[in-house]
Amino acid sequence: MGTKHKILIMGASYGSLLGTKLALAGHAVHLVCLPAEADLINKEGAIVRMPVKGRDGLVEINSRKLPGKMSAGGTAGVNPAEYHLVALAMQEPQYRSPGVRELLAAVAKARVPCMSIMNMPPLPYLKRIPSIDTDALRSCYTDASVWDAFDPKVVTLCSPDPQAFRPPEEKVNVLQVRLPTNFKSARFDSDAHTAILRQLESDIEASRFNGIELPVKLKVHDSVFVPLAKWAMLLAGNYRCVLKDSVRPIKEAVHSDLETSRAVYNWVVKLCVSLGASEKDLVPFEKYASAALSLLTPSSAARALANGAPNIERTDRLVQTIAAQKGMRLAAVDQTVALVDGWLERNRKKAA
Repeated sequence: MGTKHKILIMGASYGSLLGTKLALAGHAVHLVCLPAEADLINKEGAIVRMPVKGRDGLVEINSRKLPGKMSAGGTAGVNPAEYHLVALAMQEPQYRSPGVRELLAAVAKARVPCMSIMNMPPLPYLKRIPSIDTDALRSCYTDASVWDAFDPKVVTLCSPDPQAFRPPEEKVNVLQVRLPTNFKSARFDSDAHTAILRQLESDIEASRFNGIELPVKLKVHDSVFVPLAKWAMLLAGNYRCVLKDSVRPIKEAVHSDLETSRAVYNWVVKLCVSLGASEKDLVPFEKYASAALSLLTPSSAARALANGAPNIERTDRLVQTIAAQKGMRLAAVDQTVALVDGWLERNRKKAA
């Protein structure tokens, strides 16, 4: 084990999964979250349950029993300059909320290396891909201005491939992992910042919990395109959970019409390749379709719409808009974007 790092994580659901893995590897993690979450995490620990190959049931990890340490609190009084790395683990619309917006601005100003684990890539990250016109993408964000102060050199993207959820019957400090795949991060522009990620990667790899090797690793890649592999999954699965008046599980979204799912998936893969990705950066459709068999609930985006959310992450619209820059269109994608637009419009009217 090398140096112990101090890591600030904004967001406590996916954040507690990444944070628990980092604390197990001996690092110090501070989660920024809502007061009710912070109180419980500080009092009882963050609790993560995950399936482990070859074992029945779920293994339960409590952050209080790990070699590193985890604390939690609100946005006030946090100094990002005290941390080696900041992870962005909230949903994109939350970054413009009071308190969070100011903390994000402080992160940008401190120039601390910043790793996003959002499905929606931060605008400064997309600036690292020369073939994308990022100015034309601003309308895809709930509030694009929150990203303006960032230098793209200190921002990277990590694909949140593991699927996790908060069981509704449990307290808010409990997270359950459904699909224990890896966090896949692109490197930073600088070697020094990337070295931090590589150390976290090897410390997580070497860590054991009561002698058990846990799944959900951090994998660091040299290609900026690796985290974009998630786009095809989101458009073929997550956003197609949204129907006109209802939502459906990811499994059904993918498998009720496998041909359309494959067409959407491969179209997004083709888009990523046209931006400069190589096929090996991406995940083949068959592998995704087989993973989707275990995803028996609607995606978080679909659930948020069904619960009346006036804003959600619009990776669907983002991919559609980037594709249009490349002269690419697909009717099935246009239809999904229109369905999500319709839900948001209804939700905003109700909320007004």
